[in-house]
Amino acid sequence: MSIAKMTVPELETFLRKEFPQAFSADDITIEAADGVSCRLRQRYGDQMLRPGGTISGPTLMALADFAMYVVLLSAIGPVGLAVTTNLSINFLRKGIAGQDVLAAARLLKLGKRLAVGEVNLMSSGSPEPIAHVTATYSIPVAKEI
Repeated sequence: MSIAKMTVPELETFLRKEFPQAFSADDITIEAADGVSCRLRQRYGDQMLRPGGTISGPTLMALADFAMYVVLLSAIGPVGLAVTTNLSINFLRKGIAGQDVLAAARLLKLGKRLAVGEVNLMSSGSPEPIAHVTATYSIPVAKEI
């Protein structure tokens, strides 16, 4: 059962408008989002590589942070000013050049002011995670009208 406050099409519309620097290139696709978890795919591009032919850390961190933002928005609705307060990443194995990167995010705890979640990052051709991320987001206080 979905508890999402935003559907995938609503998320895409919101992100294209409010966060175009991260979402307008069409290299990231939201495959699913249900208010508790989400799955994103970043299409492979040579710009993702670092020397040595592995997917770069900044690419993985950015995708993980974006996945946390998407799962949070799917849970709370269009709150553009929710921001990352902490992100910790463990690189587990080499990301494979030539393969898309998948991000599977889920909320561990959703409070009034903070949300905590985790993200597993995988190369699309492998079931083994290439990185594990935990992140905390700050949720702004809703203004009363």
